[in-house]
Amino acid sequence: MSRAFFESVLDPLVGFLPPDLGEFHSRVTSINVRLWFGDADREHYEAQALRDGTFEVGFHLEHRSAEKNQAMVDALAAKEKAWRKILGRDAELGQFVFGRPANWRRLSEVWEAFDPEEPGYAVETAERLARYVEVVEPLRRVRST
Repeated sequence: MSRAFFESVLDPLVGFLPPDLGEFHSRVTSINVRLWFGDADREHYEAQALRDGTFEVGFHLEHRSAEKNQAMVDALAAKEKAWRKILGRDAELGQFVFGRPANWRRLSEVWEAFDPEEPGYAVETAERLARYVEVVEPLRRVRST
């Protein structure tokens, strides 16, 4: 993966996001693209290359407090029927990939086979990440008010 690939994910992502969500912050590195709304960078959306050669797309909860992370997981679990219709069965809710850090949680999917050099892959990644934003962000905002 390269920083250029993740920059090419961010460009179309802007067009896929629901406009009523307002401004977001983003960060691009050579291994990921991350975006969040407001000051909630511990709760963010991310597409990233994983150390085992797979690729993850979804929503992360990275608070130091396991209880805070679990509270959002519980809120998502209560709405699973609704988000499952949009995200499908590949979305996994629970323990962080590789189980570490132990207190982090996620709603994401891991892609085993992918080719970032394939035309359209960045757009596909952007579209999928936008679906996570579409599903999670309204619930996250309601929970934090």
